[in-house]
Amino acid sequence: MISETKTIAVDFDGTIVEDAYPQVGKPQLFAFDTLKKLQERGHRLILWTYRNGRALDEAVAFCKENGIVFYAVNKSFPEETFDPSYSRKINADLFIDDRNFGGMVSWGKIYQDLIGEDKPLPPKKKKGWFSF
Repeated sequence: MISETKTIAVDFDGTIVEDAYPQVGKPQLFAFDTLKKLQERGHRLILWTYRNGRALDEAVAFCKENGIVFYAVNKSFPEETFDPSYSRKINADLFIDDRNFGGMVSWGKIYQDLIGEDKPLPPKKKKGWFSF
């Protein structure tokens, strides 16, 4: 569990959602639960993604529809302006990305490690018309 507030950069495709670029994929299990809990605890979340233009707008809107508004998007702080003479590296304490060395750990593990609680229960499946 992280006790002090951190700035956490989070990738979108393959991380928050299944990779379906340029479309928006299905949310990864526990991704939004974890991100919401991190924000509730005061951590700053930065969306750090390859997306730009309309594809980026769609990703930001999708996250907002799922309860996440980022501190910044593809920059270290909201007021930052892009300057090509500087590195595009985001200034963050932690990075959550499916391209990590060793691969992406599950959002359940991220939840347990960063929040310090058991992961939430998966959403219950809704019964269909013919389900008993």
